[in-house]
Amino acid sequence: MKALAPLAAAIALAAAAPPASADVAVSVSIGEPGFYGQLDIGGMPRPPVIFTQPMVVERAPEFRAVEPIYLHVPPGHEKHWRKHCQEYNACGRPVYFVRDDWYQDEYVPRYHRDHGLHHDHEHDHGRHRGEDRRDRD
Repeated sequence: MKALAPLAAAIALAAAAPPASADVAVSVSIGEPGFYGQLDIGGMPRPPVIFTQPMVVERAPEFRAVEPIYLHVPPGHEKHWRKHCQEYNACGRPVYFVRDDWYQDEYVPRYHRDHGLHHDHEHDHGRHRGEDRRDRD
């Protein structure tokens, strides 16, 4: 009987777990904390980037001159770009990875100003000073 106790506990836990179909979708737009993706820098000065040369994972079958794109990506994606480039539809394109501190401190406020959006500077939405991507290896 004691041998069945762990099995009974596992069945009870499984029955109490929420159904797998209870997924929650979250949408984050450009200019909001947690946004990662392509940035249109328009007439802004060239932003500080993580690598001085654009990264290209694989060239298109027929090479064509393509302008580099600027991406804001989560920490580590630029180091393992071959694994992540498809998420951004950027394989085969030259990519500059912008620094997180530039995105948060320069791009987001300008985007909000240019698009008439309000940004509450009193609340940093989870971003903590010193947690930018300047010091990554």
